[in-house]
Amino acid sequence: MRKSFVFICSFLFISSLVAQVKMEDLLSVPFPTELNSTKDGRQFAWVFNNQGVRNVYIADAATFTVRPLTKHNSDDGIEISELRFTPDGNKILFVEGNPNNGNGEAANPAQLQTNTEKTIWIVDVDGKNLRRLAEGNSPVVSPDNKTLLFNKAGQIWFMNLDSTKAPKKWVTARGHINQLRFSPNGKYLTFISNRGDHAFLGLYNIDEKTLSYPDPSVDIDDAPVWSPDGTEIAFIRSPHSKDRLPFTEAREGNPWSIRLLNIATGKATEIWKADKGPGSILFEQLPVAENLLLWAAKDQIIFPWEKDGWQHLYKLDLRNGTVKLLTPGEGEVENMLLNSDKTAVIFNTNIGDSHHRHIMQVDLNDGKIISITKGDGIEWSPVITQSGLVILHSTAITPAWPAMVNLDGSIHPIGLDLFPKNFPSDKLVIPTDISFRSEDGLLIHGQLFLPRGYQPGKKYPALLFFHGGSKRQMLLGYHYMDYYSNDYSMNQFNANNGYIVLSVNYRSGIGYGLNFREALHYGANGGSEYMDVKAAGLYMKRRADVDPKRIGLWGGSYGGYLTAMGLARSSDLFSCGVDIHGVHDWSEEMKNWVSDYDPATQSAFAKTALESSPVHYLSGWKSPVLFIHGDDDRNVPFSQTVNLVEKLRRQNVYLEQLIFPDEVHSFLLHRNWLKAYHASSAFFNKRLKNK
Repeated sequence: MRKSFVFICSFLFISSLVAQVKMEDLLSVPFPTELNSTKDGRQFAWVFNNQGVRNVYIADAATFTVRPLTKHNSDDGIEISELRFTPDGNKILFVEGNPNNGNGEAANPAQLQTNTEKTIWIVDVDGKNLRRLAEGNSPVVSPDNKTLLFNKAGQIWFMNLDSTKAPKKWVTARGHINQLRFSPNGKYLTFISNRGDHAFLGLYNIDEKTLSYPDPSVDIDDAPVWSPDGTEIAFIRSPHSKDRLPFTEAREGNPWSIRLLNIATGKATEIWKADKGPGSILFEQLPVAENLLLWAAKDQIIFPWEKDGWQHLYKLDLRNGTVKLLTPGEGEVENMLLNSDKTAVIFNTNIGDSHHRHIMQVDLNDGKIISITKGDGIEWSPVITQSGLVILHSTAITPAWPAMVNLDGSIHPIGLDLFPKNFPSDKLVIPTDISFRSEDGLLIHGQLFLPRGYQPGKKYPALLFFHGGSKRQMLLGYHYMDYYSNDYSMNQFNANNGYIVLSVNYRSGIGYGLNFREALHYGANGGSEYMDVKAAGLYMKRRADVDPKRIGLWGGSYGGYLTAMGLARSSDLFSCGVDIHGVHDWSEEMKNWVSDYDPATQSAFAKTALESSPVHYLSGWKSPVLFIHGDDDRNVPFSQTVNLVEKLRRQNVYLEQLIFPDEVHSFLLHRNWLKAYHASSAFFNKRLKNK
């Protein structure tokens, strides 16, 4: 007994020498989104989510002095989004509130006894005259700064910005209207009318008050962009594909195209069409872009295309019909915007650096590419100001933050007085890129976090992390999405608490090309990612520094699905897991995304979907599990967890649960993130460290 006591005391003393970080400190840094600038570049603004308290901030491009424009002070779960300046740059519009679920209920995880639906607000750039304008979203201001258009219940409403009169419905039209675009002279409005299995480009003549759909078809129109002189509109047309179901591979199909509408004649023509094969299906995940089409100088249309198996940018010269690749190399392009004179495209990419993101620029005249940022950081969401480029930036040990990029590529954070002094950057570890082969030979990458104070020769407990999406990629640093930035903090927390952590970039994620993303038999069409889960577990088991009997796994959403797959099919490999709002039955989940999905009439697919799901393998599930889920989840219905828990109880599998009433998929309340991570840590410690 005395030897045991001495050992325990020595262990506690040694542990105290390496002070553990606190999850509260790791999640203390405000996360920036909605970075935007005025047309003249004099000012820029963004939204900070500071531990659940969301506010709009603005900075002057000359002095970089940062000021708050709103003064919220509570973790109330109310989002701020769609931030944009008026054309004259004197005011900022933004939307406060949350979207509705299928029952028409706005998300309200804080159970506030007030309306939480989306509302449009406006404030002067000096912080004066903050006022609520109307219920709605997607605000657009006319070029003369007089008229506000917005979306309400899928229809167009309007109000005069200088008037206190109540808004009125502006256009009566069928379908769900979105993507409102004023013509440069303010005489026309174009939009997309979504009608389920097809979508029309709509055109409204403001002076004549006439509505038309000049080029209707059975296809899906998207992404309209006006020519600088307002005489033409370019837009995307994609063929409808009734049999293509989400979360299944889609490598090729009927090709999409770009069309050009002449306003004077009302005639539209096809000006470009994708080739058959790779890139024939439009991949629309291009975050923080002005539009999927950009109209550059000299009548050049910029568009994304996966012709060579990578998401690259191309230019279509309308004068001679030629198409040219702008961004060659193995890697993906994400953000894109035109420079001030529209002669170059600024974009962020992982070309040449697979597990980071950097800002580059390509000249549209000579095709020359320059790297604006380099190094071990992650950069995204560039905006143009009078003093240069402003971006969002993170590293392996510092979360996202607004920053200025100098001509030499050096990056200088803005408003550092707002950065919390208690953030433990000096206690975080630098993850490394590792790779291993899956059962079928596919190369899988991941980020390995070794415990702080790592001792060679010691055997550690291990954790595998699987991101959500699945169209995501974890990086060698803090992520550019708030959800995965939080998860990165959790991986750091676990490494700081004595775990070897492997964050796995499994097949069907982005960053590694079309064929990796559209992996054969992934998701609901076979669950082939399970091979990567098992391979990652075996990789950890074979490491000399890992205790093979103490390997756990966790993840949220799609990561929750893979966690459940690992526990159901490999309980001999994985000791326990934390499943956060995961998919457990693909056939049921499909109903949440495809309104007319009927497993009775699609029996062959329904059978495959079931066999791709954790519920199909429950007889092998032996390991303990913690389920975490919000019951107003709009991505993965709460019933997915309800039904699985019922089945696991029948076979006496040990389980715990942490349920958040009225919470959505990506938790809106900061305190719920903390509860989820603390519960996860306690669950793993009890089963992997205190055995």
